Amino acid sequence: MRILAAVVAVLVALVLQVSVFSHLAWSGVVPNLCLLVVVAAALTRGSHFAAALGFIAGVSLDLAPPADHVAGRWALALVIVGYVAGRVRRDAPPTATTVVATVAAASFVGTSVFALTGMVLDDAALGIPDLLQVIGVSVVLDVLLTPFVLPPLMAMFRRLEPDRALA
Repeated sequence: MRILAAVVAVLVALVLQVSVFSHLAWSGVVPNLCLLVVVAAALTRGSHFAAALGFIAGVSLDLAPPADHVAGRWALALVIVGYVAGRVRRDAPPTATTVVATVAAASFVGTSVFALTGMVLDDAALGIPDLLQVIGVSVVLDVLLTPFVLPPLMAMFRRLEPDRALA
């Protein structure tokens, strides 16, 4: 049940990201709702579950239209995000400050990995100054959506398996 709910959350986030939020782009950048789902899973379930979910979310982003990059770049970025964000989860429930800081760091890492893999694979359409601007805008947008997206997702993950979630 937990895996099915997580995959449905990723699919809903993906549809919203490529359909609704694509019309609300700021400097051509949309908030990465799939990344937020992965971070919510990481903070409530841990790094292994979040890394696996990050792979599913990343492949979905890589293959969803209007993808115009080499497939696998978002998958790699979100696996790393899931693992790193999951390492924040220790023995205590995350505070609001920890959640926002984790989202900011995860957004920075995920977008940076995506951009750097594009440069390595000669798939980047932008120069380094433009990539830095995209990374900054992406972090701001993801942090702005955090209070609206993460609390319900984290509550959902906690309810699905309360004995494994942190309070």
